[in-house]
Amino acid sequence: MASDNQRPPRDQAPRDQAPRDQHWDPERYARNARFVSDLGRPVLDLLAPAAGERILDLGCGDGPLTLEIMRSGAEVLGLDASPEQVAAARAEGVDALVGDAMALDFDQAFDAVFSNAALHWMTRPAAVIDGVWRALRPGGRFAGEMGGQGNVGRIHAALISALDRRGIDGRAVDPWYFPSPEAYHAKLEERGFEVREIALHPRPTELPGAMEGWLQTFAEPFIKALPSADRAAFLAEVSAALRPELFAQGRWTADYVRLRFLAIRPPTPPGSADDTKGTLVSGGARS
Repeated sequence: MASDNQRPPRDQAPRDQAPRDQHWDPERYARNARFVSDLGRPVLDLLAPAAGERILDLGCGDGPLTLEIMRSGAEVLGLDASPEQVAAARAEGVDALVGDAMALDFDQAFDAVFSNAALHWMTRPAAVIDGVWRALRPGGRFAGEMGGQGNVGRIHAALISALDRRGIDGRAVDPWYFPSPEAYHAKLEERGFEVREIALHPRPTELPGAMEGWLQTFAEPFIKALPSADRAAFLAEVSAALRPELFAQGRWTADYVRLRFLAIRPPTPPGSADDTKGTLVSGGARS
C-alpha cells in the first residue's frame, strides 16, 4: 500500500476518452450549463462535509462544487475525464486529476465520495461503484446526484428519432445511463453498500438560452454521428420538435429528473483485516 506522499504527479493519472465523442469546453459549459452546479445544493447537504475529512469529487468538472466542499474545511481531490475541465478547476485552486471513473485505483483513501451530474455519463456503473467502494474507508459515505429514469426524456427521444429518420441508429450513439432508483439501489447493495436514501426528483429547469445551446453542450455524441454539413439542420429539427412542449413565454425548459442517493460502506469491526487507513494511489472521472 502506497503512502500519501507517493501519489503520482497529477498528469500521470490514467486518462480516459470522454464518453462517445463528448467534448467539454469550459467556456461553453459555463455559458450554457452553470445551472448544473448552481442547483447542486441538495446533494451537498446530503454529503454534509466536515472539516478534516478527505473527500473525492467524482466528475468535478470545472470545480464550483469542489470549492464549496473545500470551504467546509475538508481536503478535496477532484477527478474528471476532461483535461479542459480539470485545467479550469485547477485555475480556481482545486486539486484535480484527469482520469477514468470506471477504473478508479484508490485504496481506502477517502471518508466520502461525492458526485453531481456525472454518474449518468459512466456507462459501466458496476465498475464505478466498485471503485468507489475501494476508495472509501469503512464507514465512508457515497453521496451523489445523477440523471435518473426519465431524465430529459423528451429531449432524449427527439434526438434519437431525428437520427433514426436519417438512417442512423440513435440508440447506438446514446452516451447516457439513466437508471431507476430500484436499479441503482440494487447495484449499490450488490457491492455491499447500505443505502440510506435514494429517490427520483423531477426538476424541470429553465435554460439560460436556446435549446440548441443545450444540445451543443450535452448532446455531442448524437450531433457527431452526422457529417458536419448536416448538423445545423439536425439541431434545428430537434429544437422544432421540442418547441411545443419545452418552450413557453420566450424561455426554454429542460425536462430534468434527478436521482439522488446516499449510501454507506459499512464500518469494519475493530481488528479485522480491513481495519486500516488507506492511501491515495491513482484514479479518475468525468462529469
